[in-house]
Amino acid sequence: MDISFKNEIATAIGRAVRSAYGDKLPEIYGAFKTDETGFDVFIESKLEIPKDIKLGDYAFPTFVLAKIVREKPVEIAGKIAGLLDNDSFSVAGPYINCTVSTSRVAETILPQIFERGGGFGGSTIGEGKKIVIDFSSPNIAKPFGVGHLRSTAIGNSLYRIFEKLGFECVGVNHLGDWGTQFGKMILAFIKWGDRKELEKEPVKYLYDLYVRFHREEEEDPSLSDDARNWFRKLEKGDSEAVELWNLFKDYSLREFERIYKILGIKFDHYTGESFYNDKMDAVIERLDKAGLTKMSQGALIVDLEEYGMTPCLLRKADGATLYSTRDLAGIFYRHESYDFHKAVYVVGSAQQDHFKQVFKVIELLGEDYADRLVHVGFGWIKFADKAMSTRKGTVIFLEDVIDTATRKATEIIMKKNPDLPDIEATAQMIGLGAIIFADLGVKKHKDVNFSWEEVLNFEGETGPYLQYTHARLSALLRKYEKDVAADVDFGLFQSLEEKALLMHLYRFDSVIEIAAEKYEPNFIAEYLLELAAVFNRFYQRKDTHGKLIKIISDNEQETGARMLLVAGVRTVMKEGLRLMGIEAPEQM
Repeated sequence: MDISFKNEIATAIGRAVRSAYGDKLPEIYGAFKTDETGFDVFIESKLEIPKDIKLGDYAFPTFVLAKIVREKPVEIAGKIAGLLDNDSFSVAGPYINCTVSTSRVAETILPQIFERGGGFGGSTIGEGKKIVIDFSSPNIAKPFGVGHLRSTAIGNSLYRIFEKLGFECVGVNHLGDWGTQFGKMILAFIKWGDRKELEKEPVKYLYDLYVRFHREEEEDPSLSDDARNWFRKLEKGDSEAVELWNLFKDYSLREFERIYKILGIKFDHYTGESFYNDKMDAVIERLDKAGLTKMSQGALIVDLEEYGMTPCLLRKADGATLYSTRDLAGIFYRHESYDFHKAVYVVGSAQQDHFKQVFKVIELLGEDYADRLVHVGFGWIKFADKAMSTRKGTVIFLEDVIDTATRKATEIIMKKNPDLPDIEATAQMIGLGAIIFADLGVKKHKDVNFSWEEVLNFEGETGPYLQYTHARLSALLRKYEKDVAADVDFGLFQSLEEKALLMHLYRFDSVIEIAAEKYEPNFIAEYLLELAAVFNRFYQRKDTHGKLIKIISDNEQETGARMLLVAGVRTVMKEGLRLMGIEAPEQM
């Protein structure tokens, strides 16, 4: 934001504190480990937003000073407030409240949104810095299930959030395209597969074979040894194994890319586990030279016991390398290729110990980027409180969910607005919005209990509710039938509802920065829900006689000002939805 009200308020309060307690400044600065300039920054960090907007826009709690100056918080508040502007500052018990005039907020915020459009809320704090984001990462020859949605949605949103802050983002899809499961797939296809059937619905057909293999394996354990043998053949370059592996991979990539296109997601690079096959020996050699490796029961490890961790396994007794070795190779490769500011791994919380081990190994190597490796963990997606399993055949295909959501949206549109142009495209936007918001509307560390009723609920705190708010804002602008202008009388903004809406718009950039800092798109989701609620209060406000105050009225000046505000809310709503990977329909 070009103008920081919080900074101005903190500076004024800091000045008043220095005047009121000049003789105690050394103690105050010492207590907060700061100096004169830093003290204002400290005050700014302590500013709160009162629950009741009538009390003010910001509040400074004087408790923090009480022990140092040895006075009661209420007395401190009165003394400091007495040195401040009475029109802007007031006292409520131990709090110093500050109010920014509604007209000033309006003239600060609305022209910026008008001029910058979708660029509003962005910044250049990431300029010249590159962030590699590893997300989605489905397994080859397996369906793109609902369980893959969390990494995909969170990663895509973080990509957009960091990009908005000026970072250069590199999206990497680390495909699961290597491992013993491919020995199982190859064996299953050789025993029961049919190429003509494979061509019809490749991934579904391979999935059915995978489920069948595990069912047959329970009856005939020897299949496990046969599968391991086929994977060893693949590792050694056996022509039949390699040909089938490439076939499965090509079909899977085509299917994944089709799903990503529906979701509106793009990746800069697809580099699966197999990409690092020829880079593993160099990793182990590097760790050997650093004196970090040791043998344990025939396996090569990095002992991390003194750091409270289990060993980081690099190579099993049979010579096979593991996920840790591949992820180390990936980190080295990405740092050499991209010289990243940060490398972010959007992978389920179940893998947090794995990433702690891998990142600790990088730290022990003395790499200066070790503290810039970030694991963004998240909870499970469950269905009816049960975890899904590929082996048991209980995976729910994401495309089935999208189709069902789109069909339901179509039915609702046909009932409420059958003349809507391009119903099919709008219905898909709404269906996808419902699914993605069902994920990002939950904080990432929590599990998502996938429920058809909740995901496809088009009322309440959902994606379609936010999309509908955007459509209603768009309808108001169409009804206005004039170009919105920024040269309005900002003094016309006086009501509490207008003030609440303006202050919420003002906070958009800070919410984006917090979402990036915490790697938590849910902050955007919660912000938009509140924006919609605040707008609805503005939309439904009444005068002293209980009559609805229309946004578009015969008073051209008032209408022009209000429509500038409506346009600002629509811009922020649309941009916030975009940051979550959700489209904003003009009509619903």
